[in-house]
Amino acid sequence: MAEDDADAFADLEKEAKEFDKDTEIDRILKAFKLDAYAVLDLQPGVPDSDIKRVYRTKSLLIHPDKTSNPSAPDAFDRLKKAQTSLMDEKERARLDEAIADARMLIMRERKLTTDSPEVKEPNEEFRKAWREKSKVVLIDNEMRRRKQLKAQMQEEGRQQKKEDEELAERKRKREHEQSWEQTREQRIGSWRDFQKGIKGEGEKKKKKKLKPIG
Repeated sequence: MAEDDADAFADLEKEAKEFDKDTEIDRILKAFKLDAYAVLDLQPGVPDSDIKRVYRTKSLLIHPDKTSNPSAPDAFDRLKKAQTSLMDEKERARLDEAIADARMLIMRERKLTTDSPEVKEPNEEFRKAWREKSKVVLIDNEMRRRKQLKAQMQEEGRQQKKEDEELAERKRKREHEQSWEQTREQRIGSWRDFQKGIKGEGEKKKKKKLKPIG
């Protein structure tokens, strides 16, 4: 009986672990992926040591080799990208700036200052509004980034087309010059034959004009 209880407990423990894995995978996939803090379930401004610790714990929990959940690879990939983003100084600075902008927008909308109680010690309602506003700012920033990238690619495409056309024109001129040089001897020979023909005709005319002697 004791052995059966131990087996039952082990099965329940295994199910609980799988439930934890599935829950975390679901949370990651539902998190706003432009916000690396949300993906890792961290608050903005945490030290690098916390980012590394949380990433290690969560990555071990949902690793595709340790769960049969078909969504594990996608969740693991998002988790890794979020950690990489936060460990990159420039990317993290851009994210922090967007989150700070969202906070300022809420303060303006609510006519709050940095001394306001809601700002000094934000409650859950303020934090929720802050998160939602952060999404708006991040989406706006991402759309601007994509437009700039598209414009840059179009400009690069125009520049590349111009360079290709210039290259093709230089190639055409070079091939024309080579062809002209290759037919030089032929043209010279034709000119010589032409000159000989003119000279021959002139001599024939002179002979016809000469009167016989006697």
